[in-house]
Amino acid sequence: MQYKDFLETKIKNHIATGFSVSLESLNNKLFDFQKHCVQLALKQGKYALFEECGLGKTFQQIEWAYQVMKYTNKSVIILTPLAVSGQTIKEGEKLGYKITKINNDKNQTEIGLYITNYEQLENLDVSCFSGVVLDESSILKNYSGALKELILEKFTYTSYKLCCTATPSPNDELEIGNHAEFLNVCTSKDMRSIFFTTDKDIINGQKYRLKKHSIKEFYSWIGSWATMISNPSDLGFNGDSYLLPNLNFFETKIITDKKDNGMLFNDESVSAIGFNKELKLTMVDRMNEVIKIVNASSEPFIIWIKHNEEGEYLRKLIPDSIEVSGSDKIENKEKNLLGFANNEFRVLITKAKIAQFGLNFQNCNNQVFASLDFSFEGTYQAIRRSYRFGQKNEVNIFLITTDTMQNVIDSIQTKEQKFKNMQNEMRIALLGGIKMQKEITENRKHKTENYELTLGDCVEEVSKLEENSIDYSFFSPPFGALYVFSDNPKDMSNVMNNDEFLQHFKYLVKELFRVIKTGRLVSIHMMQSTTLLGRDGFYSIVDFRGDLIRLFQSCGFYFHAENMIRKDPKTAAIRTKNRQLMHGTTKKDSSIVRPGLADYILTFKKPGENEVPIVNNIPFDLWCKIAEPVWIDINEGDTLDYRKGRENNDERHITATQLQPIEWCYMMWCNKGETVLSPFSGVGSEGYQALKMGRKYKGIELKESYFEQSIKNLDMALNENRQLSFI
Repeated sequence: MQYKDFLETKIKNHIATGFSVSLESLNNKLFDFQKHCVQLALKQGKYALFEECGLGKTFQQIEWAYQVMKYTNKSVIILTPLAVSGQTIKEGEKLGYKITKINNDKNQTEIGLYITNYEQLENLDVSCFSGVVLDESSILKNYSGALKELILEKFTYTSYKLCCTATPSPNDELEIGNHAEFLNVCTSKDMRSIFFTTDKDIINGQKYRLKKHSIKEFYSWIGSWATMISNPSDLGFNGDSYLLPNLNFFETKIITDKKDNGMLFNDESVSAIGFNKELKLTMVDRMNEVIKIVNASSEPFIIWIKHNEEGEYLRKLIPDSIEVSGSDKIENKEKNLLGFANNEFRVLITKAKIAQFGLNFQNCNNQVFASLDFSFEGTYQAIRRSYRFGQKNEVNIFLITTDTMQNVIDSIQTKEQKFKNMQNEMRIALLGGIKMQKEITENRKHKTENYELTLGDCVEEVSKLEENSIDYSFFSPPFGALYVFSDNPKDMSNVMNNDEFLQHFKYLVKELFRVIKTGRLVSIHMMQSTTLLGRDGFYSIVDFRGDLIRLFQSCGFYFHAENMIRKDPKTAAIRTKNRQLMHGTTKKDSSIVRPGLADYILTFKKPGENEVPIVNNIPFDLWCKIAEPVWIDINEGDTLDYRKGRENNDERHITATQLQPIEWCYMMWCNKGETVLSPFSGVGSEGYQALKMGRKYKGIELKESYFEQSIKNLDMALNENRQLSFI
């Protein structure tokens, strides 16, 4: 594979596997923007529609399913939450399509569109379906849920897949990974590896967050396999008819009885453990407030409850009310929910987990939350049963809270802000186009009599050098997937895993073999890396050293020498907060504990005779130190200041290479006046030491901030060493 082609594979865009249809061939009852979304989803083959409630996802998913059935001449299955299948079947009739409800695989003999609830999936043989639709696919958000695992397992090899939801990741960006895994884009683990970093905390463990420099790339990546819109105008269509009326909130706060806790006031932050207890203690007071609100009006109401006792209490005191509970038969749930939608009852009492998805209640513009919980998705989706496109009246939301639930409200508001940020980032990604575009920094050169520094891709730049032109090369490459410095696909640290790094790195090693003089050497500074529990599922040392040795050997080099650099494990523990290095871990489970990891200088030789002997007259005492296989007296702090080269969106960076090992290697393997090459110049450590020691320097750096800092450090070396007049 050519290098250019390899870089294309590193751009993590979803590859289209579907088929093309014309807009004219799609059902004319769909709006133009809906046809656009269906056309795009069919072309991609495996796609997600993250659309605001009321934009007609049901029409779109039915039309998508019909087109897949027609193209493959095989059946397609639609999976829905409880009580939604009936509405979907009716929507299908509006489009002129028959959708058959099934509970098992015994009545699927005819090719057609089928529908069932998620709860029936375990009973189905899905091998006969060429396509699957997940309605309200946020059901996938649970990392370890049994239903999620069942869905992934059942449809691993299904050719066409469509996900539809308004809330793909209601709690955290990580939840989007389950959608990516279902659509065969990548695994959740790989997504974490590419776009997320771990903030390790001794007390709270590992916390994942988006890498600062990966935010745009992350949402552009999602944009290659999903569309997220809140209005047709996000896609360039007229959205005037999709403007929603006002959404009004009214809070009634119950003042709880004073608790005997020695405080003047009750704690405003009820714990998750004490939440249900608090609800039971305040049930009568809260329900009485609900009754006041609902009975003071003749308009339809939805009352969202948490406990069965609440429903029983309300049902007795609110006329013309119907309760839909979890114990009801599925048929009765569907009958009563649809009955409320058809104005057969004035008041619906139910739980968000029963009726928060897929149902249209635009006939009702009043909702009461008899209690809140920590679920943003539950609250958001419940409100959207009424507050959705097609609603003509202002929607009134009545919140019954207590003086101890402020943290519950804060939690919902925090998650809501994350959700809005995601919507905004996805809109930006849409405006930039579906395919992720990379802005590669234009190559620049800074050349003096003593050094030449290039801003660019090391593989491309080394390939431009003459054969057998470099006397020695010393550098510190990225340590596999351990630290990621940018989202540039040319950045070797920006990889999914170590395998992808080695694949990328090999292009450079091949060029190094070409440009290094016969019989001369290449030295690399590296350290072993480890797996991450959250990313890989286990603790382990990765044999990065062995991988590099084998890679250089496969490109023609001899493995010439190895020096280990001792490192202080206490310093590493403080810097990384890795619990494998913590003494405290020995008090819990010493099986987790391991020694610290050393640095290595690995040196490789190009076969053949060295034409110019290397003679630097190393004193015997110093030679005895250099010849030691383990360098124990290297000062870890003897480095150039790499922090000055960092940008605001940079993640943590391992310490730059110490200057002393560089000095010793130059004394061993490079004469004065010869040229040293570093394909990863960084802040210029190798160049700084080369100039101080009377060598010339060629450096290449991809990251502009490091490039600029490298120039400063190289010039500093020259200013400090003007007596070296021979260079």
